Amino acid sequence: MAVSYKKLWKLLIDKDMKKKDLCALSGISPSSLTKMGKNGHVTTEVLAKICKALDCSVEDIMEFVQEE
Repeated sequence: MAVSYKKLWKLLIDKDMKKKDLCALSGISPSSLTKMGKNGHVTTEVLAKICKALDCSVEDIMEFVQEE
């Protein structure tokens, strides 16, 4: 199983936010966002900070997808 953060990028577009805005609002590092941009793994602490900042749940920002 792979992780996809497409939901997060769509949510940022819907909220008219840039990635740097998310970093400032949530307190996460740009390197964490870079990992997420490559659908890499980040800690649950990072996910929790994003969810708190965007007032959403984990299901709203990520999903597991089948690897091909």
